[in-house]
Amino acid sequence: MTASALRALLASGRVTHVPGVYDPVTAALAVAAGHKAVHLSGAAVSATMLGRPDLGFVHATQIADRASTLVPGLRGVPLLADADTGYGNPLHAVWTGLAYSRAGISGLHLEDQVSPKRCGHLAGKEVIEIGLAAAKIKALAEQVPQLAVIARTDAYAVNGLADTIERCVAYAEAGADAVFPEGVQEIGELAALHKALPGVPLVVNRSEAAANPPAWTDADLAQVGVRLVLHPVAALLAAMRAASVTYRAIAESGSADQVERMPWAAFTALVGQDEALDLDARYVPSRLQT
Repeated sequence: MTASALRALLASGRVTHVPGVYDPVTAALAVAAGHKAVHLSGAAVSATMLGRPDLGFVHATQIADRASTLVPGLRGVPLLADADTGYGNPLHAVWTGLAYSRAGISGLHLEDQVSPKRCGHLAGKEVIEIGLAAAKIKALAEQVPQLAVIARTDAYAVNGLADTIERCVAYAEAGADAVFPEGVQEIGELAALHKALPGVPLVVNRSEAAANPPAWTDADLAQVGVRLVLHPVAALLAAMRAASVTYRAIAESGSADQVERMPWAAFTALVGQDEALDLDARYVPSRLQT
């Protein structure tokens, strides 16, 4: 899949909310809900694949492998994936981009933390030299043009707004399709970024890992250049809560009857059971059917 659909959302002039998905079923649910783009986070893959925190346990190959299983269920809806720090230097970032493209990913976001990184909402982060970070963006933009490239900077928590703006300008000049100023939440600071980067789309994070993110309206965000709002782990946390309640009910009462669940018929429809059972009608010429 090309990056055209994702780039179109970035150029649309309006805010698009992008929920996290982490397997084929959640991908299908997001599409059924009408979402125009979805997100695959490293935290979600690390948790669901390895049961580990978002501290560098997963690599590009594992993100790409997970993406390849859920892209078919997206039915053309673009997938934006977490590319961490690119997993090394500019050459490694290009390799990551090519692996993501082969997996059907439409775009990635690449951050400028020192590798191995710390989770975006933990203290003690460090950022790499601005030239090296820009070189990774430039290499990706030039050598993997089939991917939309979103440049994330974690400089705000380390050096403040001025350095964040300087880095975002450099990354946009290096070829990023959008910039992602992690940690910048106040509308006035987003407006300052927008003023310094006219015409460059902004991406913001609404992760539950952040403390009390402000509830700006989409109109507020659109006015300061925000085009994508990521919700990377909302569905995962909701699913974990539902599973926890269900397991506790079974342990305590021997039944999950009191827990609200998706009907079995809805589940089988979601995963295409009827279509899978009707292979003759779909693929075998009628004269050969028995």
